[in-house]
Amino acid sequence: MNNVDKCKVMYVGNREDSSTYYMESRELSVVSCEKDLGVWISADMKCSKQCMYACNKATKVLNMIKRTIRFKDMRVMLSLYKSLVRPHVEYCISAWSPQYKDKELIEKVQRRYTKLINNMEGKSYEERLYCLLKL
Repeated sequence: MNNVDKCKVMYVGNREDSSTYYMESRELSVVSCEKDLGVWISADMKCSKQCMYACNKATKVLNMIKRTIRFKDMRVMLSLYKSLVRPHVEYCISAWSPQYKDKELIEKVQRRYTKLINNMEGKSYEERLYCLLKL
């Protein structure tokens, strides 16, 4: 049994196609962007929407950690980052391969997170990363 309401048509590329597709005598809706298996796919095959979605999700987790964790030791914060934040920005990364603009979004999440850690005040982003690498 098919679920026609869940089926959609996406035209990929520059070709304008005015064909109408039907399933069980019902017209399928045309979309320019769709989420499938947790990954946003757009008709222009760019990954910007997926990257923004992942960064927004990671930022929400980052804000939750900021609100709830009082003991912001380097080791604790690094463990929280690796287990709760990083999986969101790394999910399906091999498929969406971020472009320069998208890399900046991911870097922004990481930059904000390193600022939360105790004893990192006054250090540059590169210095904060170096301190965390030594752990």
